[in-house]
Amino acid sequence: MKSNRLIAFLILVIQFATAQKQELGKVTIEELAQKQHQTDTSAVAVVLFNKGVTYFEYVQGEGFKVITEVETKIKIYKKDGFQYGNFGVSYYKTNSAEQLVSFSKAITYNLENGAIIKSKLKSENEYKEIQSESRGVKKITMPNVKEGSIIEYKYTIRSPAGYITSLPEWCFQKEIPVDFSSFSVRVPQYYTYNKFLKGFLNIKERTTVNSKNLILNYKNLSTKNASGGYQSSSETVNYSELESIYEVANIPALKVEGYINNIENYSASIQYELAKSEFPGSLTELYATSWDAVSKKIYEDDDFGAQLNKLNYFEDDLKLIIQNSSSESQKALAIFDFVKNRMTWDKINSYYCKKGVKKAYQDKTGNAAEINLMLTAMLRAAGLNSNPVLLSTRSNGIALYPSRTAYNYVISSVNLGDDNIVLLDATNKHAMPDLLPSRDLNWFGRMITKDGLTQEVDLSLKIISKDEVKLFVKIDSSGLVTGKLREQYNDYCAFLFRDKYNAISKENYLENLEKSKSGIEVNNYERINENEYEKPLLESYEIKINNAAEIIGNKLYFSPLLHLAKKLNPFTQITREYPVDFTYPYQDKFIVVAQIPDGYVVESLPKEEVFILDNDMGSFSYKISSSDNQIQTVVVFSINTAIIAAHDYPSLKLFYKNCVAKENEKIILKKN
Repeated sequence: MKSNRLIAFLILVIQFATAQKQELGKVTIEELAQKQHQTDTSAVAVVLFNKGVTYFEYVQGEGFKVITEVETKIKIYKKDGFQYGNFGVSYYKTNSAEQLVSFSKAITYNLENGAIIKSKLKSENEYKEIQSESRGVKKITMPNVKEGSIIEYKYTIRSPAGYITSLPEWCFQKEIPVDFSSFSVRVPQYYTYNKFLKGFLNIKERTTVNSKNLILNYKNLSTKNASGGYQSSSETVNYSELESIYEVANIPALKVEGYINNIENYSASIQYELAKSEFPGSLTELYATSWDAVSKKIYEDDDFGAQLNKLNYFEDDLKLIIQNSSSESQKALAIFDFVKNRMTWDKINSYYCKKGVKKAYQDKTGNAAEINLMLTAMLRAAGLNSNPVLLSTRSNGIALYPSRTAYNYVISSVNLGDDNIVLLDATNKHAMPDLLPSRDLNWFGRMITKDGLTQEVDLSLKIISKDEVKLFVKIDSSGLVTGKLREQYNDYCAFLFRDKYNAISKENYLENLEKSKSGIEVNNYERINENEYEKPLLESYEIKINNAAEIIGNKLYFSPLLHLAKKLNPFTQITREYPVDFTYPYQDKFIVVAQIPDGYVVESLPKEEVFILDNDMGSFSYKISSSDNQIQTVVVFSINTAIIAAHDYPSLKLFYKNCVAKENEKIILKKN
């Protein structure tokens, strides 16, 4: 009997302690003295709790407003965790209104000489940062953050009436462990939301129905009271509210792994998107019920569809642009080249125009929508079957569910017959048809045609882009290697090279090249087809490598690929939770012809080898031969698919391990 009472008492103590920890202002010496997380000793910090609630508040004359309140408490363990003392909350804004973000109860706690010292957030450490015409961030920098600190804060997001289409997304998982996370959503009966959960956590949900009421006050403008004022009356409206509560504890850190698209795509989170509204005496209004409905609403907006019908600002130029084009593909390329060379992108991602296509055309600058909707309008005016394609950029995440906020960008497309749909993005001056900037290569987009129909468009690259290196070298008896290298970049490899290096001086490029390949010297550098985007890009240079070969006794050892060999396997984790994203399929081919020093003969060569990745997702071929005083090595490394699933990671890891080992095997020469 006593033992049962003791167990009950301990349970109450534990529950009390847990409740205490989940309140702001409740910080103990034991928490401050803690040196590491109990389950993740490598963690630089931990979210002790993160609690949020989103609810609706009615304002007479304006309607329902959405309010979100969040309370967060974080423990800092190491210097690398200081970054969590800087925090920002995104908000939407328009020319007429914006969400209001306010912080309160923001305090840093430290343990000094056995006492708890509080440092409150000062007003000068709060500031706004504008990211685009529609988004901003309210940021804070917490004071006096040290190893061992505990920081806590509360923030509130107040949305203007009408900002109800999407509720703020709640992320349960962070890049550090989260001990406890809860989120509550309270929705009036007049609204129906679609909810979307992503990630791999088992999140508990419970729901309740609450009774609510609001009081509406009226003035009778036809009747005055004794004092001369208008008589007033009030009405009480009763309605129900659906409350959904989500809770999860002991959340592991979201691991940042290499070759990943956007880590937020895999973070456990929940988002609400408005599906319909039903008010007494009013018609039901449908919102994001399907991708078709979302696309239709976007297309009907004056800052999207109406922009495609404006033609008079470019008509005279268009006649000159296409006057020498005899085919549809020539017309499309001529118009695309004109727009991308005339226009300068202002770095703003958007599918809505801000100043409009006509003004952007005059200014020669614009956001993504203005440039690519302009391109679409010009293609249509030239008689081509062109349509805009909505997409979500890689930084914005994958568009998983029907929502206007799921997209943040628009490109153009042109159908050149037999369903040959070519994708175009004129924001990048180095882009080519079907060679989109990497930010666009994010699974699927959605094309909207003139008649309002939509179709899914695969944004991934279909071709395997090739990079071929030919290296002719001579090795002397001291191990010095001299020779000439010629490299040819094709398709997306050429686009990426131009996009990264065309704006950099060749001196800086060569300096970085020599640093990246330690021990090499480059001379007589030449680049061909630098600005002829329809052709492969070529570069050639003389090369000198000191100590490329190791001399032991009367033998000389060297890797046949020299500085071109992969040094490390990028995949070292035992397991992987997320897909491997290479961005695009590619093939690297190396042909190395080495002339061996006089007086030496080949004692041994590495074995020829072929490795095939499961389901033909990749391959590796290694061929080597010697004749007279020359050794020729041909290595072809291919990744045939841009994305490899997490369950195929063990095969990929082994594939890379074998390739790296093979590329670093040595040729052995001996004195004759």
